[in-house]
Amino acid sequence: MAARRNLIVVSNRGPVTYTWSGGERVASRGGGGLVTALRSLTLHHDVTWIASAMSDEDRVVAMDNDGAAFEETARDGSNYRLRLVVHDEQAYDWFYNVIANPTLWFLQHHLWDLTTAPSIDHGVHHAWLEGYVPVNRAFAEAVIDELDRDPNASIFFHDYHLYVAPRFVRDARPDARLVHFVHIPWPAADYWSVLPIEIRRAIHDGVLANDVVGFHTRRWRRNFMRAAEDIVGAVPDWAHDALGYEGRRIAATAAPISVDPSEFDELAQSPAVVAAGRKLGQHRPEKLILRVDRTDPSKNIVRGFRAFELYLDAHPEMHRRVGLLALLDPSRQEIPEYAEYVAAIQREARRVNDRFQQDGWAPIDLQISDNFPRAVAAYKDFDVLFVNAIFDGLNLVAKEAPLVNERDGVLILSENAGAHEELGDWALSINPFDVAGQADAIHRALEMSVEERRERIEAIRAWVREHDLAAWIDLQMRALDARPLESAV
Repeated sequence: MAARRNLIVVSNRGPVTYTWSGGERVASRGGGGLVTALRSLTLHHDVTWIASAMSDEDRVVAMDNDGAAFEETARDGSNYRLRLVVHDEQAYDWFYNVIANPTLWFLQHHLWDLTTAPSIDHGVHHAWLEGYVPVNRAFAEAVIDELDRDPNASIFFHDYHLYVAPRFVRDARPDARLVHFVHIPWPAADYWSVLPIEIRRAIHDGVLANDVVGFHTRRWRRNFMRAAEDIVGAVPDWAHDALGYEGRRIAATAAPISVDPSEFDELAQSPAVVAAGRKLGQHRPEKLILRVDRTDPSKNIVRGFRAFELYLDAHPEMHRRVGLLALLDPSRQEIPEYAEYVAAIQREARRVNDRFQQDGWAPIDLQISDNFPRAVAAYKDFDVLFVNAIFDGLNLVAKEAPLVNERDGVLILSENAGAHEELGDWALSINPFDVAGQADAIHRALEMSVEERRERIEAIRAWVREHDLAAWIDLQMRALDARPLESAV
C-alpha cells in the first residue's frame, strides 16, 4: 500500500450532495460511478475533495463556508475536507451541456455521424471560451488556494470535465505534483481533428501539464501518446511509456479501475437486493439474458435489441423460453441527443415485442429507472450478461455482475469496452457493430456447457478479486510517488 499522503481530489461531481428536506439539511452520496470508485480514498489518505456545487443546497453550503473547504464524514466513518465550487449557472450549462456533454463525450466515444455532426458553430466556440474554460479556471483557482495551505499536497484530477485545469495550476505552481486519470476512451489523432485546432491543442496541452496521465487500457494510452505527438508536438518515449513536452517528462500509465468485491458480497445478501430478486423471480424466463446500462448512445442498446431479434429469428425453438431483461438508468435527459436515444430504445423494444409476443410472453423486458438493488439482484440471476458498448472507457458492469452471479453466467463483451483488455480471454468477444455476430454469440452462450461456463466465470471472479479497487488506488498513488526524470524525452 502506498504511503498515506495529503491528497487533493478534483472532479466535477463530489462524494456528497446536499438537499433541504423536512426542515433540515440532508447529505446524500454523490451520483456517478466515479464517485463510487473513489470514495475509499478517504480511508487511506488525508483527502481534500474539490467538486462542483450541484444542487441549490450545495450552493448554500458553499456560501455558509465562504467558499472554503469544510470537514465532512464519509459513511464509512472516515473524515475528509470538502470544497464546493460555485459556478455561474450559465457558464456551467455551457461547460456541461454543450462541451463536456455531448461534444467531448461524443467525440471520445466515436458517436458522431460525421456526415451530419458535429457542426462547430459560434455557439460551440462561445461555450468553450465562456463555459468550459472559466469552469476549469475556477477549479484551478480552488486547487491553487489549497496548495497555498498545503504546498506538499498531491493533486488528483479526474476525467474529461477538467482537461485544461491542470495547465492553470502548472503555470501558477510549477512544482506542484499533478496526476490526471481519464476514465473514458482516448481516440486517435485523426478523430480529434474534428475539433477546431485551438480547442484540441488546448486539451492536449492541458492534460500534458500533469506529471502522470492515466488511462484504463494500453490502447487508450497509445492513442493519447500518438495524438499528443501529432497535435502539440510532444515527444513519445515508447520504451518507457512517457512523453517529453516543454522541457518536462510526463508518465502515461495504463491501469484499469475496478470494484470493491467485499461491497458486492454484502450487497448481494442485503434485504433490498433479496427482495428485488424475489420480485424478478416471479417473471423469470427459463433463460435470462441481462443488460444493465445507462441510456447512453455509447451503450449500443438499440443494436443489442436488433441482435436479439436476429437470434429469435434463427431460433424459434427458444420463443417463450428466453427473455432479455434490460435494466436501464436514465442518463443526461436534459441533453436532446440522450432524450432522443431513450425514445429510440423504447421504439425498438416495442417493435421487437410486437413482432414476437405470444400468449403473454414478450421477449424484451425494458425497465428504465434508477434502481441499483434491482440491478444487483439481476446480476445474481443471469444466464448471459450482454455488454455490447460501441466504445467504453472500461465498463464496470462486466466486473460487478460476475462477482455475485449464482448461475455460472456467460459474459458477452464488446471488443471496444476497456474491460475487454482484462477479461477478453474469458468472455465471448463481439464486434459492437456486427449484430449478426452478436446474435451468434447469444446462441453460443446459451448452448455452452456447464463446465465451460463455470471455468470462464470463475476466472473472471479470480481476476477481479485480485485486481480490485484497492489495488487500482495503490497503483495511482505509486505513479504519483515515482518522480519523473527532470529532462525531457
